[in-house]
Amino acid sequence: MGRDEVPAVPDLITATAALVAIPSVSHSEGLLADHVETDLRGVGRLSVDRIGDNVVARTHLGLANRIVLAGHLDTVPANGNLDPKIEGDTLWGLGSADMKGGLAVMLALAVTDSDVAMDVSYVFYSGEEVSRQYSGLLEIERVAPELLAGDVAVLGEPTGATIEAGCQGVLKIEVSLGGVRAHTARPWMGVNAVHRLAPVLDRVAAYETRQPVIDGCQYREALQAVSVSGGLAANVVPDRATVLLNHRFAPDRDAAAAEAAVRALLEPLLDPATGDRIAVVESQPGASPSLAHPLLHRLLQATARPPRAKLGWTDVAFFAERGIPAVNFGPGDPELAHTADERVTRRDLDRTYTSLRGLIEGRALQAT
Repeated sequence: MGRDEVPAVPDLITATAALVAIPSVSHSEGLLADHVETDLRGVGRLSVDRIGDNVVARTHLGLANRIVLAGHLDTVPANGNLDPKIEGDTLWGLGSADMKGGLAVMLALAVTDSDVAMDVSYVFYSGEEVSRQYSGLLEIERVAPELLAGDVAVLGEPTGATIEAGCQGVLKIEVSLGGVRAHTARPWMGVNAVHRLAPVLDRVAAYETRQPVIDGCQYREALQAVSVSGGLAANVVPDRATVLLNHRFAPDRDAAAAEAAVRALLEPLLDPATGDRIAVVESQPGASPSLAHPLLHRLLQATARPPRAKLGWTDVAFFAERGIPAVNFGPGDPELAHTADERVTRRDLDRTYTSLRGLIEGRALQAT
């Protein structure tokens, strides 16, 4: 194909439906990994590595730059949407947006025989939708970290074919309050720890959301109580109660600064004499937008849309921690991910493919 010819776009909605038809709920990604591996091993210019249920395919052309295109194979459990359904130019089904549409785009790019302006690593990994300890990226890194090397990375998370820059960090914080046991017939003899949660919950509910703007992207922090536990028996005043908080913080703060802010908010309500305590039980860093990198800036121009902040955590942070600038960019509405109404459109698929192919080939292709 000549350098000035506009490349054809494959039938990505049918390709996505075929991937949706292969179940891959977290911890059961093997069949989909087999499918991806088979497709990629048929492409002579790619080296292919399989580590567990993770598949990495790479070109080795000795070009000046390498881009990593990464996407997770797993989905959340079905919500009445296990089977794919195509109506017109829209595909419904489990994982259609999060993120088998992105996987279909990656596969289409990987198997396309074209001139490229940079080396490409295609990383298909398991265990993104579950606890961090199961992450396929961490598994690959333990065995062969060189497979994840690159100058920039693009995560195919659903973004509506618009760049969502960086990501928020996450803290899971446990606030535990003490009390004094007593019989419920004589509660004045004790201190009810569950009742003592009330001012803590009121303060969390009244949390004033920070909305910092970073590199033109407005983030929106959040602090939410997500579970409450306490109590021993129906006739005992409880002497211990705990609330679990989920804090999403903008990438202008690290985890230590975010924790300090939550402590400053809640510690005035705590009494160390009763054993009250605050403890971080899980922490994930955020990632800055990184749009100044020339390759990511070119991708931004190709989308012809202003970027948005990623209001959530993604594996953009994994790459950012390792010094690799990264963005989220894929087909599908992120607000529909994990819902029964999850879907992806042909237009989103085509826009994502066209923008990424233009970047990889060094063309000035703009999605329409």
